[in-house]
Order: sequence, then C-alpha cells, then structure tokens
Amino acid sequence: MSQLDWIVLVVTLLAIITYGLYKSRTSHNLDGYFLSNRSMPWGLVLLSIMGTQASAITFLAAPGQAYTEGMGFVQYYFGLPLAMVVICIFFVPIFNKLKVYTAYEYLENRFDGKTRTLTSFLFLLQRGLSTGISVFAPSIILSSLLGWNIYWTNLFMGGLLIIYTMTGGAKAVAYTQQLQLLIIFIGMFLAGYMVVNMLPANVGFTDALKVSGELGRLNVIDSGITKNGIDWSGKYNLLSGIIGGFFLALSYFGADQSQVGRYLTARSVGESKMGLIMNGIVKIPMQFLILLVGALVFTFYQFNKAPLFFNDKQVTKIENSPLRDSFRMANAEYNLLSGNKESTVIAYAKALDEDDQAEKQRLGSELKTLQVRSDSIRKKVKTWIGSGVVGGDDNDTNYIFLRFVVDYLPAGLVGLLIAIIFIASWGSIAAAINSLASCSMVDFHRRFTKNIDTGEDEYRLSKVYTLGWGIFCIVVAMFTYNIGNSLIEAVNILGSLFYGVILGVFLVAFFFKKITNGNAVFWGALLAELLVLTVYLLTQTKPAVINMGFLWLNPIGAFGVIIFTLLLNKAMPRQAR
Repeated sequence: MSQLDWIVLVVTLLAIITYGLYKSRTSHNLDGYFLSNRSMPWGLVLLSIMGTQASAITFLAAPGQAYTEGMGFVQYYFGLPLAMVVICIFFVPIFNKLKVYTAYEYLENRFDGKTRTLTSFLFLLQRGLSTGISVFAPSIILSSLLGWNIYWTNLFMGGLLIIYTMTGGAKAVAYTQQLQLLIIFIGMFLAGYMVVNMLPANVGFTDALKVSGELGRLNVIDSGITKNGIDWSGKYNLLSGIIGGFFLALSYFGADQSQVGRYLTARSVGESKMGLIMNGIVKIPMQFLILLVGALVFTFYQFNKAPLFFNDKQVTKIENSPLRDSFRMANAEYNLLSGNKESTVIAYAKALDEDDQAEKQRLGSELKTLQVRSDSIRKKVKTWIGSGVVGGDDNDTNYIFLRFVVDYLPAGLVGLLIAIIFIASWGSIAAAINSLASCSMVDFHRRFTKNIDTGEDEYRLSKVYTLGWGIFCIVVAMFTYNIGNSLIEAVNILGSLFYGVILGVFLVAFFFKKITNGNAVFWGALLAELLVLTVYLLTQTKPAVINMGFLWLNPIGAFGVIIFTLLLNKAMPRQAR
C-alpha cells in the first residue's frame, strides 16, 4: 500500500475508536456495560443489529463467494423478513417485560435451571467458535499487507479487539457501529463504481452484468426444484433460503445473545420492534449489492488477467514444492486461456453494442467453454495446494476481493476499503464478545457463585469475562487457517449445527404452554443436538450418505427438540421446582 493508504487507514480507525470510547460513558453496572442502560433509539438499534451481523467476513468473503459460485448466496436471507415479524410478535415483548439481561434467563423461569444452563452453553460454544473465525478475517488482511505470520496477526488483531471491547462495553459498540456502516456503504459503493470505471471504454454497467450473467455469476434465484423433485442437496436455493433461512434467522435474532443483546438496549418495546423490522427490510438489498460487487470483479477479470490462485503465500508454497513444474505448466496454460478470454469477451462486448444476436450466441458459448477450462485448471491447482505434498490452504475465496483492492484500486481508496473491513470486524466481534461475557456473567457466575457482588464488582468481573472470551477467540483463530470453506460459509455452517436446537427450546417455551417439565425439554434438546450432528456428519462422508444443504439443519434441530420433548413429556416424571 502507498503512504496515502496507510494514512487513510490509520486516521479512519483512530476516528472510529475515539468516537466509540467518547460515547461509551455509562453507569458501572451490568445495565450500563451490557445494555447501555436500555436507552437506545430504534435507529441505533437497527445499526447495531446490522453492524453485529455484517462482520469483516461479509465484506471480505461475500464478494469472493459471488466470484466463485455466483450470487445465489443471497437466497440465504430470504427467510429473514418473516423471522423479524415473528420475533417482534412473540420474542421481544417477553424479553422486555421480564427485563432480562440474557435470553436464557427466561428459560429458568419457564422450565428449570439446567435447561437454561444447557441452552446458554450451546450459545457460548457456537458463538465463541464463530467469533474466533471472525477474528481470523481481519488477520488475513494484516498478514497479506505486512507479510506477517498469520499467528502473529491473530494475536495483534485479537489484542486490539479485547482492549476495545473491555473499555467500551455495549454503548461503545452501538455508537461506533453507526459510523462503521456509513463508511462501509460509501466504500462498497466506490468499489463497485471503480470496477465498472476500469472496464474498457465501450463496456458499461449493463454490459458488465450481461458478461457475468452469461458465465453464471448472476444466478440469484434457484427454485430448488428439479425434474426429479426437490433438490435437498442445494446449499442455496429458494426453498432452503425461505425455510432453512427462516429458522436460522429466527434463532439468530431471537435466541442468540449477540443479537438479543442489541435490541434489549432499546428504550422501549416499540423501538426494539422498529429496529428489527427495518433490519428485515434493509438486509437483503444490502447483501445483494455486496455480492454484486463480487460479480462485477469477476467481469473485470474477464478483461484482465486473473491470478491462477489469489493467495500469494500458498502460491509461494507450491512453487517451492515438488509440484512446482506441474504448477508452472498449469499457470502457463491458464495465462493462455486468460488471453483468449480477454479477446473473446472484448468481441462479445462489441456484439452486445451492435445487438448482433448470432455473434452474441457464438461468442457466449465460446466464453463459457473457456471459463470451464479455466475453472478446471483452478480446481486442479487447489487440489495440489491442499494435498499432503504442499500442505497448504486450498481455498482462496477469502482473498479474491482483497487482492483486487490492493492490485487495482487507486491510492487512498485502498486504505479506506481496508479500514472498512477492519471496522466491520471490530463492530461485530466486539458485540459478540460482549454477549459472551454477558452470558458468562449472568447465566453462570451469578447463578453459581456464593459471593454477593456489588454493581461495581459485577462491572469489573464482566470485563474479566470479556478478556477471557477474547483470549478464547484468539485461540480459535489460530486453528482457522486450513478451514476449507469460505469464511462466510464456515460461520453459517457452524451456526446451523446449534441454532436450530436453541430455537427449538424457545419454541417449546412460547407455544407449548402445557409443557412445564424441564427434564423433558433438557433431554429433548440433547437428543436433537445429537441428531443434528449425526445428520451433518452423514452429509460430509465421501460419498455422502445424506445429500442435504446445511440450511436444512436448522428446521431439523428445531422440530427435533419439539418432537423429542413431546414424547419425553409423557414418559418422564415432572421434577420438583
């Protein structure tokens, strides 16, 4: 990066941190540290909800996801608006009426202590692991820019996040996120504009979309229904997005403390509901535009030579391995195909301008053939990098957008976009660590300690728990390097392993009023979690015993809890409260 980029990066980050800490002054107790004294207007609640959900992974991996697989990932959010309505009707009034710090306090009143403890533990496990993956995302940037070892960058980034979260609490997170999202939207708009601006003079925005669409990168909608029936194995389609995505969003926003803690900061029930409803309206267009940037980057690389593999460190590894000669031959063939693609796509753009249907069809078919051959070479190289011979990370999806930014964008804008990815990570990770600390403090420390702590004592202990979870997330980040998926996919798969079960416990609590047997709910949840993990493992075998997209794990977990609880409720005696 240039000197100007570094200045823009540092100034932007310092401004965000200073503003957040300035706004973080609050009372030294749990209400102040975790819930901002329940004083936030709906606009800040909305920005905090969106900022918590939109991590560095969103802006780093989502464009790469669109580049490699197209824009179908947006269907993952199609169940979100309906989930927001359900949460506003059933979840928010109960949480606000009881004045809880965490969602799981309600479960002890409804069932018993062990059901609360189990559900909170599942949340802590899932959110702790996924936050560790989120810490890894900005570490990738530092490692690429400075040439540092990824483990040192994990320590550096994690350390900064711990200090930031411990110092500010929930109020700093909320106020910081409003500036973050403003800068993020400006930066992503500029990135998309620059991609189109750098295309050849006769290629405009519409032409760029037609090229992406011709090569399968604008595949926004997939019905999920084939001539053989429902495609259960599809990761992203209309059915899995609406049904599986609905259950995932219902659990994430209704029973995940990292989000529940955001709208519990609102000054009224109405403000909480408004923030959630507006999130349901805004989130899908926002995610669509972020993915669209990735599709435009794909178009850009049709007119310009794309790297065979976007992670330079892994390229260096294979170049120093016994497979170096094979890699050089593959790279030479790939470069030749890139040259052919460039001349073909220029001719295709000309045919678009002249509306020459026959030429468009011929050149479009030729482009698809060249793309298939290029993808085949990339797939082969990925296999080599992930093999025991090289022992590297064979997934470069998370590096595609970063590589484009650093290689092609002008000085100043590079620094701004890198800052965007940093501040997005800080907002979401800080909110997650804050929620992990609140559950540890309220659901475990308060329940099991024999000491009587003052408000100031609890405030101080909350910071200690924040430190502990920060360290845990750094440790998880250390093991994320060879995760094998794009980061955005990995986080959502991890969530789907636990979210359905957590949601199922709340669904029983809300809608099955006659069930008061905590034993039945506790064991029903454990059996449902075992079922989800078993199904997931069976989808990962080669060949897969069950062909099913991961989003379906969410309704399986939710309905599993309900069914097991109903069966056990009749068979098990009700315990004394």
